[in-house]
Amino acid sequence: MPDFRASVIIQKPIEDVFNFASNADNTQDIMPYVIKREKVTDGPLRKGSKFIETRVVRRKKVTSEIELTEYEPYTTFTTKSDSNGVVVEYQYKFYTIEEGTQVEFDANIHLSGGLGFLTKFMLVKIIKKEDGDQLKNLKRLMETEEQKSVEKESN
Repeated sequence: MPDFRASVIIQKPIEDVFNFASNADNTQDIMPYVIKREKVTDGPLRKGSKFIETRVVRRKKVTSEIELTEYEPYTTFTTKSDSNGVVVEYQYKFYTIEEGTQVEFDANIHLSGGLGFLTKFMLVKIIKKEDGDQLKNLKRLMETEEQKSVEKESN
């Protein structure tokens, strides 16, 4: 069972939503605590692609390596980071539905090195506070972009 999860329906085609969500250039808009995420592996996105991410955690800048551990275009992708014994995995699944695209998000936090249950409880709470609204942000960004496109076409 995930440590926390979310789901959202976005009124856009699955290709648009998947491409936007998996594009590292959009990470800062989707996850406001991320300052920067840049791809460090060559070639197109694929399983094994790596990124360097800088984010603000409790008012401090933290840099970590992010790896795509699963990547199936228009279906799913999973990111994994390992920083000081805290492993964070985010899995995103995409489904075509009548209204557009349903996106499901599961977050799993694993601790190593003798970190206890209370530490995990506190970390899950912090991580959920920072990244728990990312699907709401994705929906807002995608549907706002759609509205902007409609406005441009009508002018």
